[in-house]
Amino acid sequence: MAIFLTADSRILVQGITGSEGTKHARRMVASGASIVAGVTPGKGGASVDAGGGVTVPVYGSVGEAVAATGADVSVVFVPPRFAKAAVLETIDAGVPLCVVITEGIPVRDTAEFFQYAVNAGTTRLIGPNCPGLISPGKSNAGIIPGTIAGAGRIGLVSKSGTLTYQMMYELRDLGFSTAVGIGGDPIIGTTHIDCLAAFQDDSETDAIVMIGEIGGDAEERAAAYIGSHVTKPVVGYVAGFTAPEGKTMGHAGAIVSGSSGTAAAKQEALEAVGVRVGKTPSETARLLREVVASL
Repeated sequence: MAIFLTADSRILVQGITGSEGTKHARRMVASGASIVAGVTPGKGGASVDAGGGVTVPVYGSVGEAVAATGADVSVVFVPPRFAKAAVLETIDAGVPLCVVITEGIPVRDTAEFFQYAVNAGTTRLIGPNCPGLISPGKSNAGIIPGTIAGAGRIGLVSKSGTLTYQMMYELRDLGFSTAVGIGGDPIIGTTHIDCLAAFQDDSETDAIVMIGEIGGDAEERAAAYIGSHVTKPVVGYVAGFTAPEGKTMGHAGAIVSGSSGTAAAKQEALEAVGVRVGKTPSETARLLREVVASL
């Protein structure tokens, strides 16, 4: 099993004719993804060489692509000013999973398409401003390198794209059922809790790594959820232990005010429900290895 993304997933890439869309479509195909369509308004009828002998047909709209190919995952590689329209189109087409890679989307736009998705009730959003997700050996939807880790029984959920890659590399010999980069913007579609719930229910995930960062209370809420609902071992890392108070660090959501949102406060909340928390990514990986060895 894997969460959200499986070997049967049929992916369409919005913005596939752009440089980033084409580059990452080729990387996805190389790591086992089944890309069945691309979408670029005004370029219907074209095609893109995705490598590996795969030629991807391009459609003018998501609705046309879904009707022709049965695509059930959309990966969005469009500029910020067009992102809201692209996501709304995906929701209207009833695509079950929409992975929004684009960064720099205005928060108001994200709020609007997030609420639209909630109201529709048919589409899970991942992101925006995220690396996507990968189920190694099965499929890859986004920009996570497909070569840094293989399949295994660890589930990973992370706010940070770079730390997703590092943790996957640190634990590459153990491997992953699925790794999900949820993004660090103030409003995101899929949360730590959503992924924790899915990993808890996945029979092929034995342990979970959760990566958070300073700012907000997402990690504290995840800790409360773990305490009540998660029986599998969870190891955590919170980026930002050395960040000064009152300063925005990196992601738009990483704002600390007083003790609220600090790494220490998040660590305390997680450890209170039995989550072992590393001070560095490498220490976190070591803690996870200890957990796996004890299973």
